[in-house]
This record gives sequence, structure tokens and C-alpha cells, in this order.
Amino acid sequence: MTQTAQYERFLALHQRPEAFVMPNVWDGLSALILKKAGFSALATSSAALAATLGRRDGRHAVTAAEHLAHAKLLVDVSGLPVNGDFEDGYGQTPDDVAGTVRAAVEAGLAGIGVEDTSGDPSHPIRDFDDAVARVRAAAQAARGRLVLTGRTDNFLHGRNDLDDTIRRLTAFAEAGADVLFAPMPPDMATVEAIVKAVAPKPVNVVVGTKTEKPTVAELSRVGVKRISTGSALYTHLAAELQTAAIALTNGDLVAATAGMSLRAVDALIADAQSE
Repeated sequence: MTQTAQYERFLALHQRPEAFVMPNVWDGLSALILKKAGFSALATSSAALAATLGRRDGRHAVTAAEHLAHAKLLVDVSGLPVNGDFEDGYGQTPDDVAGTVRAAVEAGLAGIGVEDTSGDPSHPIRDFDDAVARVRAAAQAARGRLVLTGRTDNFLHGRNDLDDTIRRLTAFAEAGADVLFAPMPPDMATVEAIVKAVAPKPVNVVVGTKTEKPTVAELSRVGVKRISTGSALYTHLAAELQTAAIALTNGDLVAATAGMSLRAVDALIADAQSE
């Protein structure tokens, strides 16, 4: 499928009456497992990717080239529309961000996210004008080619200022973002306020809120159009590995090594290659 077709397919998912789930994956096998489960689109996770490389997320520790190569692998393996969780768009200037968007198109991605983080722990959120300029540059490069998500990480960094969050999201929408996203809002009332503020543009929510774990149906009812999983599936797997490690240290080889067979893994890959 061409990149244009993947973009159009991904865009159409946001126009359905109900929310869809877009799992974030971290390697070829996770992509194939979730494709087999029936999901219509996938995404990278900057946090999961960084962890697989033994690096910390949100510190510019992963390069644009590394993330692009990773995303292209997921596109090639899965054949599904893939959204790139591309932190702040990489680079110092809005022009750099536009360059990342163009490279994402070349890599075959269907969507890309640009957030207002800085990579600097002492000043994690970019100033308003800088953040909007970066999204605007991304939108100009993405228009008609990639679904662009404009994201503010206010809540993730303890800035529980709903007015500033909505100000940023509405500015990103006006600058050309197709989807709006503010991870980890404090509660469902905040989710509803964001949905109403940026309507009719779609809103993404990752898993839930800081205080609630709503179902897909509950998020859909308040107007959310897309639900991502962030690093949650990856950390779920990491927790299972911790449990297996404890069993192994206690000498329980059976409990430590139970799971998907290598034959099943090979069959998933073979099926994907035969499509």
C-alpha cells in the first residue's frame, strides 16, 4: 500500500462516530501480534523505543534517524498505518521539525505527533510561541500527507493548568494540527472540556486520566476519537518479565519460561511475509 493510501486510511479512522484504539508498539513482533488481534493502526512509543535502547525518554537521547528507521520497520512489517510518536519533532528550529515531517512521509508513516516538550528537565515545556511555531511548520509540511497530532505535555509535567492547556491545543488546531492530545489529564471532566474546546477536531487520549481508567466506550461517549496506549503495553510486558525473573531466581524453570512458543512467533512472521 502506498504512503498516500496509508494516510487516507488513517485519516478515515478519525472520522468514524466512535473512538478507535491505536496501540503503541516497539518491535516487529509486537506489531504483528496487535495486527493479528485486529487493530487498524499502530503507533511508535518514544518511551518504549528509548527503553529498548537503554536510554531515557524525553531527553533527546534517541535521534530522528533512529526513530525514523524504527517507524519504517513497523510500517514494512505490519502493513498498517503507523503514527510516529516523535517527541518535539526533533531539531532546534521549526524548519528542523518540518524536515522531520518530510522524512516521516518518505519513511511511509501515516501520522506524526509533535509535542511542546523541550528535552530540558529544568524547563520541560516550551514557551507558547515557540511551541505553536513548531506545530505550524509541521502542519505546513504534513498537509494532505500525514495526520498531524499537536500535543501539550502540561499535565505530564505537573502543570495542571487547564486554561493554558486548552490555549495551547486550540492554537495547535488553528496552526493546522489534525488531532489534539494532552496526555494524563486529571479527570474525565477535563477530557470533556478539551473535547469541547477543540471541536470539531478529534482528540487522542492515552489509556485514561490520572485518577480514572475509563473503558473505550466511556471515552467514546465523551467525544474522544482515538485512544493510544503509550508505553503501557511495553511496561506490562516488562512486569511479566520481572515476574519470570523472580521465578527463575527461585529455580522455577517452568513458570519462568511459559509463554508464546517460537513456532507461533515464526508463524506470525511467515503469515505477514506471505501477504
